[in-house]
Amino acid sequence: MKQKVTATVISQKEIAPAIYDMWIATDLAEQALPGQFICVYPKNKSTLLPRPISICEVAGDKKALRIVYRIAGQGTTEFSGYQAGESVEVLGTLGNGFPVAAGKGKKVFLMGGGIGVPPILQLAKELREEGLAKEEIQIVVGYRDSRMFLKEDLEQYGTVYVATEDGSFGTKGNVMNAIEENGISADVIFACGPMPMLRAIKQYAEEKDITAYISLEEHMACGVGACLGCVVKTKKADHHSHVHNARICTDGPVFEAAEVDI
Repeated sequence: MKQKVTATVISQKEIAPAIYDMWIATDLAEQALPGQFICVYPKNKSTLLPRPISICEVAGDKKALRIVYRIAGQGTTEFSGYQAGESVEVLGTLGNGFPVAAGKGKKVFLMGGGIGVPPILQLAKELREEGLAKEEIQIVVGYRDSRMFLKEDLEQYGTVYVATEDGSFGTKGNVMNAIEENGISADVIFACGPMPMLRAIKQYAEEKDITAYISLEEHMACGVGACLGCVVKTKKADHHSHVHNARICTDGPVFEAAEVDI
């Protein structure tokens, strides 16, 4: 159940150029699922809309959430200046999450690109808790260059393969190039990243006849399904509106790749 609450900043640091890592104390952690997100409200009232940010990790005691975000504008610039002890208004938890049960007993790909990497961490953590071995959790992540983030965190839970656009670390190219170069395969895919990456993963999953779950990144306004500003075409018609659209913020952000037209 979503609710607006006042959270407290525990810590914050810059972990890559313009990429910030913040822990916040909030009871929302008790219900958080991998792949869900929260909306963070700027204190500057001229910034009208909250900013949707994916949940990166849940503390073991379920009392805190970790968010990792990129500075993209006025709101996130404000967030980057928050210090430990400051209060922050958040709405959560929002959206659906990755279906962890779909990976149980399987060999999986967890694929993240850019700021789509953070949601993969909590998923990897929970798949390990479900009994998957580290070698069964194949984490394929893509960055612009060697200034990576969360790589060491991810390595705690799975085998990490890296692609960089400039070839400065790992495979030169994208996550699909990394799969090919390392000769790896999987039974199920979980992915989050930019649309070109997700389109390539959807095509790959169709060719290999495997199930893929993709988390769609999209600019959101309200975050609760009211504004219809973040819709995606679907194969099936919505049973309420009878149109082939779904709202990413409420019906997603995670969809089975075969069910959406991207």
